[in-house]
Amino acid sequence: MRSRRALREHPFAPHRLWLVAVVALLALVAAAAVRGPAWVQRLYHPLRYEAAIAEAARANRVDAYLVAAVINAESGFEPHLVSQAGAVGLMQLLPSTAEEVARRAGLNPRSLDLGDPKTNIALGTRHLADLLARYDDTATALAAYNAGAGAVGRWMAEEGTETLSKARYPETAAYVARVLEEREAYARLYPRAFEDR
Repeated sequence: MRSRRALREHPFAPHRLWLVAVVALLALVAAAAVRGPAWVQRLYHPLRYEAAIAEAARANRVDAYLVAAVINAESGFEPHLVSQAGAVGLMQLLPSTAEEVARRAGLNPRSLDLGDPKTNIALGTRHLADLLARYDDTATALAAYNAGAGAVGRWMAEEGTETLSKARYPETAAYVARVLEEREAYARLYPRAFEDR
């Protein structure tokens, strides 16, 4: 008969089975979120504020699905979220960035309520549109949205390129990849979400 110590050393010993079960469950949840039924994927890719997104996207000539993907990556559609850096709302705008965007749009920066979803989406989409116009590709614009235009400008100067080939911050590289993947997921999961809005 094997000793108790030998049982504990076995990878599937009773005291380790709970860990295997948790890992298996997490793997199933991740697989369902990526490739499972549409209703499960929609839990991972929620969509709210469709009218405000459609209006802001149309006004700024930005893909509404890209805006939805940025919102999900930034805040998970939580309108009152405030980051440790002070970024506010659905699109996680810094108040200084929001004021600058508002001034360029001819709005009074003092009257801004970044906690208001419609205002936040309008200003965030305008900021995203400005970045898309400034850079040659969507990935570079998203990197600037995440890390700031100054950081992206330095990275491109180091590379000697007009388009960022690699973000220097792993967080920014992961953010860009996530938003681009989520944009495709939103278009697939909500094909008519922004029609007639």
